[in-house]
Amino acid sequence: MASSFKSPADTAKACVGIAELKEKASLSNLIVLSFLAGAYIAFGGLLAEVATGGMAAAGYPTGLVKFVFGGVFPVGLMLVVIAGSELFTGNNMYMPLGILEGKASWLGLIRNWVGSWVFNLVGALFVAYFLAYLTGILTADPWAATAVTIAKTKALGGAQFVAAGKTVTSLTWTQVFLRAIGCNWLVCLAVYLAIASDDIIGKIFGIWFPIMAFVTIGFEHVVANMFFIPVGIFIGGVSWSQMFINNMVPATLGNIVGGAIFVACIYWFTYLRGTSKA
Repeated sequence: MASSFKSPADTAKACVGIAELKEKASLSNLIVLSFLAGAYIAFGGLLAEVATGGMAAAGYPTGLVKFVFGGVFPVGLMLVVIAGSELFTGNNMYMPLGILEGKASWLGLIRNWVGSWVFNLVGALFVAYFLAYLTGILTADPWAATAVTIAKTKALGGAQFVAAGKTVTSLTWTQVFLRAIGCNWLVCLAVYLAIASDDIIGKIFGIWFPIMAFVTIGFEHVVANMFFIPVGIFIGGVSWSQMFINNMVPATLGNIVGGAIFVACIYWFTYLRGTSKA
């Protein structure tokens, strides 16, 4: 009987094949698919904020609120992986694997990473402005308060602010960086598990658990933050400079470390090192 999933080594080889395809992709495809990935992750973020709006103020336990938030957010990565698109954080794993196996180039990595980052931002901003802000979905309380609190927590660079009658301290640059490492370690493992499965249900379960885990824990995903923080900016309370300096930079760097080092390099070293020559 044929197996419905790949071994870890075969999964690593499949990821290298995907990296080779990304190396050869046209610029137009990279732009369009990156826009879609940013929008898909933003859909997950929008759903998470709608589902948990007002829960904290209503007295629900913090852990339960985080679990509900994390439990619905994975729909974004399911769309990215199964429907197909170019997500910067997933590419942090694919392209280094391709380079280590000689199937991708450093120029291709830079092109892919820069293109996917920029147009992930465009896609996330589209959803944040047109589908979350202008529609009014997140502009009325309790959703507005939830959205602004999330944005401030991520972008104020360690400053304190008041939310729901309590003083809250936002994340520092170092905290964002370290949380971003943990985030993309789990995100790339989710992608890895999805690639390992050969059926849709297996891919969904492979994605759901690690993504639920990273969101519930409170790790930092740069593309998700391209939605969460701009919503707070549009409603009011956070600036663009705070977003980029205090969050986008450390989250991007941390996500690169988490995906490239803790997944791509480790699995290449474990399963693929020396196999090409053999």
